[in-house]
Amino acid sequence: MYSPLSLPTRTITFRPDLNVLVVRWHTHAAVEVVQADYAQMLDAAEASRCTDWLLDVRRREAAPAALSAWVSHVFYPGAVARLSPHRLRMAVLSSPSLTELYRTDPEHQKHVAYSTDPARPYDIRLFDDEGQAMHWLSTRLR
Repeated sequence: MYSPLSLPTRTITFRPDLNVLVVRWHTHAAVEVVQADYAQMLDAAEASRCTDWLLDVRRREAAPAALSAWVSHVFYPGAVARLSPHRLRMAVLSSPSLTELYRTDPEHQKHVAYSTDPARPYDIRLFDDEGQAMHWLSTRLR
């Protein structure tokens, strides 16, 4: 059984019954801390050979655009390379305030549009319901 990994900004749990890496943010932190946590998240995914992720950011009300840029242009491409040949799929469970920020802030809009473009070598979708997010992740084999 995989034990949850508690990091400064999130908890990472591998669910072998679902083959999903569940990552739940629980606080805000400096960009450098968040980047280090992302590295540990990728290490956990690689160790469990898990490419389906539920990223629960409902406790976050905001995110710096610089972090969105880094995730979109540095982290995701690096994760794809490390998890290859398997396709990375991420269901992002978002708070209403963060979803609103993604819809209304031009800088965030740009990064969300880039990340959710079907031409990317990974799949990412935004959800406001955990059941729908998990259902989407479970459709990989269908």
